[in-house]
Amino acid sequence: MNKIRKSEENSMTSNHVMMNGVVCSGLCFSHISYGEQFYEMEIAVRRSSGREDLIPLMISERLVDTSRDLTGRSVSVIGQFRSYNHTDGQNVHLILRVFVQDIKVYGDSEEVLPENFNDQLNSIFLDGYLCRKPVYRVTPRGREIADIMLAVNRPYHNSDYIPCICWGRNARYACGLEVGTHLRMRGRIQSRVYRKYAEDKENEVKTAYEISVSSYECVS
Repeated sequence: MNKIRKSEENSMTSNHVMMNGVVCSGLCFSHISYGEQFYEMEIAVRRSSGREDLIPLMISERLVDTSRDLTGRSVSVIGQFRSYNHTDGQNVHLILRVFVQDIKVYGDSEEVLPENFNDQLNSIFLDGYLCRKPVYRVTPRGREIADIMLAVNRPYHNSDYIPCICWGRNARYACGLEVGTHLRMRGRIQSRVYRKYAEDKENEVKTAYEISVSSYECVS
């Protein structure tokens, strides 16, 4: 856990994810970048309510043994929540993944699950800029929600575009924010299953990923 502890000390970056969960899918090859192979897999992260979020990871061959089946193993992950554009012919889709920078796999005899494993199940810190006007709405049950799109800068002039959801009074306040506002946010990554309706196609079941914001501040 040495690398993870060092990363905790450097948590105040613009995009920092820490989560503990259980691997629930095998490694699936994604792409090669500069000779390095990257794979995708999912982990199940438990909420305090008992529900689980299924979070997709993007991970380098240099961080895991790709010949091993990690399904069912508990893991601690540190990384960044990144966005990628995917084109399927005519449409461009925003793909969201946790880009893994460090991972600890438990279950081997020398890797015992720590007692504080459940203390840091799912947390994210973001420092970015509002790139769309927030959309405020009230659910049929009277719950206030604001949808926010945050642009978080990466090195080398790239940015990640991350959808976020605020609740209650945070949502009410967010609806007055202007595009370009500098924000710092804390929360957790959540998955949400929904059904996409189309007239000329069968209804598709899809999964959306977003940040459930627990707190934020405007930076002057």
